Amino acid sequence: MRMTTQTENTAALRPFVGRTFRIDYGEAMTVLNIYAEDGRTMRYEVLTGAFAGASAEVRYDAVEIDLGLYVLSWQEADKGTVVHVDDFSGGTSRSFYTTATHDFVRMAGTLTRVQAA
Repeated sequence: MRMTTQTENTAALRPFVGRTFRIDYGEAMTVLNIYAEDGRTMRYEVLTGAFAGASAEVRYDAVEIDLGLYVLSWQEADKGTVVHVDDFSGGTSRSFYTTATHDFVRMAGTLTRVQAA
C-alpha cells in the first residue's frame, strides 16, 4: 500500500494543478501554461511575441504565499531561470526570468483559466 505524502496532498489542492491558464503579457508575449495532475510538471506554449512557437515541459516548484497567490520557479533546458508570482484568485501574473545569455526580463499581465484544447 502506498502512503500519500503531505507534499502530494498539498499539490492536489493547488488551484492550477490539472488546469490550463493563459497569461497575456501584452506585446511581450502570450503563453499557455498547462499544469499536469502530478503537481510538479507544466508544459508551456508561447502563442505570441518574439518566442512564439516555443514550447517545453518543465518541473517546477510552487510555494503558496497567500490564499491563491503562488511563487512558481523552474529552470529551462538552456539553463535560463524563471520565477512567476501568480495570483490565481486575482487573475494576475508577474514573471521574472534570466535568459541563457544572462538577460533579465520582467513582465506583468493577466492570468485566465481556459479549457484545455
